Amino acid sequence: MAWLWLLCALLPAFMVSVTANRPPTFGNNMTVVTLPEDLPVGEVAFWIAASDTDNDKLTYGISGLYASYFSVNPDTGAVTLVSSLDYETLPSFRITFSVNDGQVQGTLATKETQVILEDRNDNAPVFLNTEFSTSISETLPVGSVVFSVLAEDKDTGTAGVVRYFIEKVIPSTGNSIDLFRILVNGSIVLNENLSYNSKSPFYQLELKACDSGGTLNNEPKTQCSQPVFISITVIDEPDLDPQFVREFYSASVAEDAALGTSVLTVEAVDSDKGINDNVIYSISSENLVDPWRGLDSTKPGWFDITKDGVIIVSGSLDREQLLQDNEEVQIQVKATEEHQNIYGQDATVSTWVTIRVTDVNDHKPEFYNCSLPGCSFSPQEAQVNFMGEVDEHASARISIEGLTMVAYDPDQGDNGTFWLSLEGSDAEAFSVSPERAVGSVSVQVLVKNSEMVDYEKKTEMSVEVVATDSVSNDKSVATVTIHIININDHRPVFSQSLYELTVLENTTTASLVPDTILATDLDGDEWGPITYSLLPGNGRADLFEVDPNSGKLTVKNGTLLDREKQAVYYLTLQATDGGDLSATTALEITVLDVNDNAPVVQDSYNVFVPEEDGNVSVTIQAYDSDQPDTNNSRLLFSLLPGPYKHNFSLDPTTGLLRNLGPLDREAIDPALEGRIVLTVRVSDCGEPSLSTDVNVTITVEDINDNLPIFNQSSYEFYVMERDPGASVGTVNAWDADQTAANNRVSFSLSGSGANNFVLQGKVLELGWAEGSLWLLPDVGLDYEVQKLFNLTVSAENPGLPGLSSTVNVFVSVVDVNDEPPTLKPASLQSISVAENGSEHGQVAQVIAEDVDTNALLRVELVNVICTKGGVDVGSVCHGWFSVDASGSVYINQSEAIDYEACHLVTLVVRAHDLTTDPRFDAYSSNGSLPINIEDKNDNTPYFLPDNQTFVIIPELVMPNQQVASVQARDEDSGDNGIIKFSILKADFVRKDGTTNSVQVFRIAQSVEAGLFTGNIELVTSLDSTIQGIYQVTVQAQDQPAMGSALETQTTLNLFTVDQSYRVKLQFSTDKEEVGANVEEIKAALIQATRTSVYVVTIQNIDSMARARVVSYMDAYFVFSNGTALTLTELNVMIRRDQDALKQLLQLGLVVVSYQESQDSDQSQVLTSVIIGLVVSLVLVLVIMITALVCMRKSYHRKLRAMKAGKEARKTPTETTTPTAAIPGTNMYNTDRANPVLDLPTKDLGLECHSSSDLDYDSLNSLDENSVDLDMDSKEFKRKDLPHSPPEPDPEPLTAVLSAGTGGKQKKKKLSFTNPGLDTTDL
Repeated sequence: MAWLWLLCALLPAFMVSVTANRPPTFGNNMTVVTLPEDLPVGEVAFWIAASDTDNDKLTYGISGLYASYFSVNPDTGAVTLVSSLDYETLPSFRITFSVNDGQVQGTLATKETQVILEDRNDNAPVFLNTEFSTSISETLPVGSVVFSVLAEDKDTGTAGVVRYFIEKVIPSTGNSIDLFRILVNGSIVLNENLSYNSKSPFYQLELKACDSGGTLNNEPKTQCSQPVFISITVIDEPDLDPQFVREFYSASVAEDAALGTSVLTVEAVDSDKGINDNVIYSISSENLVDPWRGLDSTKPGWFDITKDGVIIVSGSLDREQLLQDNEEVQIQVKATEEHQNIYGQDATVSTWVTIRVTDVNDHKPEFYNCSLPGCSFSPQEAQVNFMGEVDEHASARISIEGLTMVAYDPDQGDNGTFWLSLEGSDAEAFSVSPERAVGSVSVQVLVKNSEMVDYEKKTEMSVEVVATDSVSNDKSVATVTIHIININDHRPVFSQSLYELTVLENTTTASLVPDTILATDLDGDEWGPITYSLLPGNGRADLFEVDPNSGKLTVKNGTLLDREKQAVYYLTLQATDGGDLSATTALEITVLDVNDNAPVVQDSYNVFVPEEDGNVSVTIQAYDSDQPDTNNSRLLFSLLPGPYKHNFSLDPTTGLLRNLGPLDREAIDPALEGRIVLTVRVSDCGEPSLSTDVNVTITVEDINDNLPIFNQSSYEFYVMERDPGASVGTVNAWDADQTAANNRVSFSLSGSGANNFVLQGKVLELGWAEGSLWLLPDVGLDYEVQKLFNLTVSAENPGLPGLSSTVNVFVSVVDVNDEPPTLKPASLQSISVAENGSEHGQVAQVIAEDVDTNALLRVELVNVICTKGGVDVGSVCHGWFSVDASGSVYINQSEAIDYEACHLVTLVVRAHDLTTDPRFDAYSSNGSLPINIEDKNDNTPYFLPDNQTFVIIPELVMPNQQVASVQARDEDSGDNGIIKFSILKADFVRKDGTTNSVQVFRIAQSVEAGLFTGNIELVTSLDSTIQGIYQVTVQAQDQPAMGSALETQTTLNLFTVDQSYRVKLQFSTDKEEVGANVEEIKAALIQATRTSVYVVTIQNIDSMARARVVSYMDAYFVFSNGTALTLTELNVMIRRDQDALKQLLQLGLVVVSYQESQDSDQSQVLTSVIIGLVVSLVLVLVIMITALVCMRKSYHRKLRAMKAGKEARKTPTETTTPTAAIPGTNMYNTDRANPVLDLPTKDLGLECHSSSDLDYDSLNSLDENSVDLDMDSKEFKRKDLPHSPPEPDPEPLTAVLSAGTGGKQKKKKLSFTNPGLDTTDL
């Protein structure tokens, strides 16, 4: 009982110790975590929520198969993503959280949490089709499906719903843009009618597949596939009529052309360019009408057409029958395609052909008395005599009246061209028109020489008109008699052609002009008396008049005579006889001068001259209208008295006015404003003398002869800095000139810094001017830049010469604390700091400067930028460094500095001046101090996962050939990230489990974009007879410049395929043809076996071998996991793929067998033949002896086989027990028959077998796996099989082919079941 009381006493102590420390607990929300799959690496994914009632410091951890996706901060529980997530690869997984309070008695708390990923639109659709081409008929109905495509998007929801678009149609013409459309299911539908000829025979569609949109990186995102191109070939159909290559055909042929002469070739082509059918030509026999020209088909039988489209002459031609048809024959040619179109109709087209029949020269020109176009040109109407009349002295080119002559030649062209000419005694007086004519023409005889046509010389004249053929020179002559008509051809005649007369300008009315003027007429009084008249001219009709009978000339109105208006008058006096023939003479009447005009002064005279150097030189321009070079018009000039006359001189003859000395404007009365007025008199020398006065005004102009003067010798002003637009001061200047133009003063400013100021001038009275100096409104002076400005102000007159004076102006700048501080660029040079606590303390010093003397500066840290590889990584580096007010840069968290988290830390700093004027900026521009984080070798290289299987075929692999590869990365940089590969060891593991070390490999490496690749190459040849796996251990080691290197290893398995898997394929074609088709053969084999096919050799078989097998090809069939196909497995897989089997048979495949030696010499063959003949003789004797013995056994065996075949046909193939077959035969244990093959009983011959052979042989066993389609000549050979061990099951390919092509027997579907060939485990 004592120990019970002891336990009761110690129980409270135990309870205190147990409850002294309690384990931490997880929050209720840590059961499931949902994350988007596009969460960026480096972002905080979630926080581990845990609490401890003891308030101990907790340490967080994470574990599990997928814990490598995250890293956890052990202090805060923040879980950060370190590897990208992918919903499509791993939609959810489980991880385990752990938390520890760090107490000795503490308990580790764990919790398994499920992480569920949310899908994001991070996959673009991918087209699944492998071939994108099709052919369609051009008559395909609209709405038909042309082609179908399918694209797949791995995303879910709307991001996985695929939409299809036709981006482009090539050719991109107006009639092809909407030719196709695509449905939501990917079917491309014909939207408009096709046309091989008028549109395009080929189209290429550019397709794009896009999803229906989703979210990626918190933004809407639509993903689209890479474009694919579909080729569509349009098949032409015969739906169009043929077309002639020319719209119009025409030719010409002479009317005497022989029969069979080729005239013209027409050509028509099939409009269906893709068919190009043959075209047959014919000439329509119907009298059809051309709808376009309204012409009928004329003269049938004249022409015919050959099958080549050549139009030939088939009858006699006569151009004269075609005169009403424009000498042309119209025929209609029809072109018909040889085959009918798709509508079952003849495709035909017709065109009109115009053939012009040309003429030959068989006529000469003739003359006819008629008028065109009313001439009939009958031979009886031809004449040789014609008559006409003409007036004497008729003008040239006047035709003979009363003459109606037409020349006509019925020939055509040059044959109908003729020349016309004149002959006879009077031919020189006349000409003929035209001189050259074609066909028919009206002939005119024209007057050529009018002087020779004179009634007084001849009253009748005669000419001969000759028409000459231009080709044959045949002539026709016609005589024309011309009667001359007398006319009044003589006119009155004056004795002089010009009469010169005079009259005074003050002559009175009715005064007689001296001289008498008379005219005579050679015709006498036959045509009546002569009358006189004045013709209109420059002589005025109201001044003079003539007596019509006597011809006397008198002044009609004397008051109108004025020599100054018109000095000479020209009149025309006409004399007219009774026949209205007239003659004229010219009258020149001169008006004599009288002094009746005073001088006239031209213009007014205002002269402007500058004072002092100015000279007056002006000529008074005047004239007198009286007769020149007489006293009436001679002028004299003089000055009338005046106050300034003594200062000038005037030339009395020329009127030149000059000043006698310098002119002074100040000497002129100021009231006159510098103007002097002189009076000049101009007089003529006539009787009586006449005169005119004119005033000359001379203005003496003031000149600028006084300088502006400043009221001070210099000026000094003060202005505050940074005070834009401030007033600086004023300057004053004065000019002594009295005129405003000369005493006006303008100011200008110059000197260093003058562009900061503006000087505004102001005009005062009495020549004074004021200049106000200001700062520009947008300019403030800077004391730190320039303390004093030395300016120059110029005062000048704007006129010429520009007189000016200058004065110095000094502007002093009053200092203000206005400049912001700056950071010294040299202190912002980049520095380097090593990671992982390698450095401590101050690492840099930022220096601030200020040009102001009373500046108080501080350095401030504005921002910290963390970048890795040029990409902002957030706030990972915040807190690593600090900057104090003096600009010193210190390391805060040396251990936290990590190159893999951040490559570059940029400290953004600025300077602050505490004493800056409030009006100005107290801060400098931000400066950046780059701190490069130096890498330490703290990351081990790692191999990239690769699911590739490496297979070696020793027989095919050559030295220096690559057989495998590895890839690795190192997160360090520089030398720390350089990886060197090496092979630590290489072992060969045989199939029996024994291992040998080998030295047959080496490794070569390359690098691209930080990815290191090691290529494992073969050093020596491998033994192709052994089987096993090469295990190669590869090491990846970095190469740091300092410190120890880090490495990692991986082991590769290289599977070998030995010669036992080498398969022989025999062909009925030679090795050249097999080599040419090797790619097609390999493609068919790959399709059937789903393996990689390695061809060893292709050779011809010895000519002594079977005639059907010409060549063979040795090959390996290897799966990606290193296993290979055996002969039996190959046959089964080929048999399952009927398409591949059919293609291989078409390519000549005959036999599939194991590799065996093909070499034999002629001696061995000859020996075998001799031995075979001897053995055959022996066998014949043996067979004859044993035939009767074997007959009975064969009969019973046949009965058993027929019974088994019936039973097999009743039993489904699926229920057949595979284990019943005897390996290597097609026999069954029970009845020695094979119902599986279901062979006809006619194949069971009555062969003789011993009882020992019946367990191993079959009646139709094959000595080799032969593929033979000729079942009629098929010979079944038996080959003795060894009793032990039994051989593999026979190759069933021959049985399948035999059943499929055997004679007239009914085809039946064969099936084979062989568990030994099951390749599902491959």
